[in-house]
Amino acid sequence: MKMTVRDLDVSVGERVLCHGLSLELQRGESLAILGRNGAGKSTLLTTLAGLRPIQRGSIGIDEAALAEIPPKLLAQLRGYCPQQQQDAFSASVLEIALVGRHPHMGRWAWESSHDVELAYAALEQVGMHSMADRDVHTLSGGERQRLALAALLVQAPVLYLLDEPLAHLDLNHAIAVLDMFSRHVASGQRSLVAVLHDPNLARRYFQRTLLLFDDGSWTEGNSAEVLTQENLTRLYAHPLHCLHDGMQQWFVPQTDSQTSGDIQQSGVK
Repeated sequence: MKMTVRDLDVSVGERVLCHGLSLELQRGESLAILGRNGAGKSTLLTTLAGLRPIQRGSIGIDEAALAEIPPKLLAQLRGYCPQQQQDAFSASVLEIALVGRHPHMGRWAWESSHDVELAYAALEQVGMHSMADRDVHTLSGGERQRLALAALLVQAPVLYLLDEPLAHLDLNHAIAVLDMFSRHVASGQRSLVAVLHDPNLARRYFQRTLLLFDDGSWTEGNSAEVLTQENLTRLYAHPLHCLHDGMQQWFVPQTDSQTSGDIQQSGVK
């Protein structure tokens, strides 16, 4: 499976968030999206998922335009995990995980024993197997995030689209999640696009990175080439330093308050 984006414009009102974006993502590849608050990362991701209309340009999976793919088939090809999870009604952790099987079931079908096995296996991957009977409303923010990722694993799409998948996660769970999805991508059977806030994690775990600048421009390519001190200083409007530990390099913000970037509120996520 290959996702192809050609000359894509993404806008909110009169503001252009991304202009003329073109890229291809093959099965077995991963792409991180970085940008300041309000740069349009989440809006772009929902557009790539087919949840927002395309204003200009095209998005396709293999040879089919995104809008031409039937919804059920699209849900089998790509899985989208948003920033926030809404739980209007009480349900168990297992029941929430099983929602991921719906694209693979008939309209009036019930989950099979095989579906339940897949759900338990996904919960095991995110460290929640023992919580299967817990009510979703009793979960912490980090536990609820891991459950959302488990439901995505149960869905088993070819393309994962994750919007801030590390939100609410402590360090060990954040690294475990990145390691897990890296293994899925490394198998050659899946591809991954994720919105992140840490350029160091993008460089460590993602083959490619897309930087969204506040003026609608962008740059995309190999993470080692795109994630530079110059590009990141421009991206975050704050000077960054590049540190080397002999094997890897790390970007850290300059702490001089006189050179701190200003905080702008655009209202666009």
